[in-house]
Amino acid sequence: MKRLKKILFLALMVAALSCLFCQPAFAISEEEVQAQVDAVGKEAVSGNVLIWFMCAIGFLKVSQKVDSFMASLGVNVGHTGGSMLAEAMIAARGFSGFKSFASNHFAGGRSSHSSHVNASGGGKGGAGFGAGFASGGLAGVIKRNVTNNAVKTATTPPDTKPSGLSGLVGGAAGGIGGHIYASSVSKGGNFANNVIGSVATGSITQMGTMTGDKAVEALHSYMGHAALEPGAENIPTYQNVEIGGGRITGTEVTPEHPEGIAFGMYHADQYVAPEGQYTTVHAVDGTAWYKQYAADAVEKSPYMAPDGSIAYHESIVKKLPPTPKRKDKL
Repeated sequence: MKRLKKILFLALMVAALSCLFCQPAFAISEEEVQAQVDAVGKEAVSGNVLIWFMCAIGFLKVSQKVDSFMASLGVNVGHTGGSMLAEAMIAARGFSGFKSFASNHFAGGRSSHSSHVNASGGGKGGAGFGAGFASGGLAGVIKRNVTNNAVKTATTPPDTKPSGLSGLVGGAAGGIGGHIYASSVSKGGNFANNVIGSVATGSITQMGTMTGDKAVEALHSYMGHAALEPGAENIPTYQNVEIGGGRITGTEVTPEHPEGIAFGMYHADQYVAPEGQYTTVHAVDGTAWYKQYAADAVEKSPYMAPDGSIAYHESIVKKLPPTPKRKDKL
């Protein structure tokens, strides 16, 4: 008898909640929705798409728990999902609807220039990072999770293997933030460039560093090469790139230096001007960098002369000038 009362009580509660929440939903017309979109702007609405997907996944999980509880009482229920993987696939399909927004917000603008790009209105370092997402509350939590996953994707070596569910919820694979970053960096998008700028100008202990093929791809995007039209000329290639802590180092291959020449770039807000010859270049986020190439230097190697004295073999080699001093350590 008690079990029957519980079942009836649950059935009545579900029916009451359904009536309560369904009526306002059905009462909304297409004109009213359009009016709300016009009132707040399409940008604000599109910025909340990701939140809608998260809420949908949460609703599926709650529904699954309710169904499981009612099934334990002997009430026949439908199946609302079986695993996080299945629900992630559902979210991935819904994510395709988010593609148009992502392409506009994350894809970089095209340019016909083959030199460094100085984006107007770009913030310094990581300023304005993730500006297209809503801020505060749950939206702020989601924004931070997405951007943190993107940073982790950028700074994690490619041979690192994810463990457990980290590949889905933000481990080495980076989750949604990692996928957005991977798509954006290949196009020279603003989202990827803000991530790269945050790592490039941030603390190594907090942000980490970018190395390997990821750093090479990131530098192409950060210097504006990835956003150029196909067939653009004078685009260098990079090797052995390392990005982080206010410095970018590596080897640059150009027609002038087909065998490659070492270079160092130092964030102008963090380092004093270096000694010797240098140029000032700008990344796509507007940050200024002092850039130096390896220069001729005399290298001495000691040897024992026939008379027992120490002599030196001298040779001319290419070496980077000494790293300039950091402003915070003066």
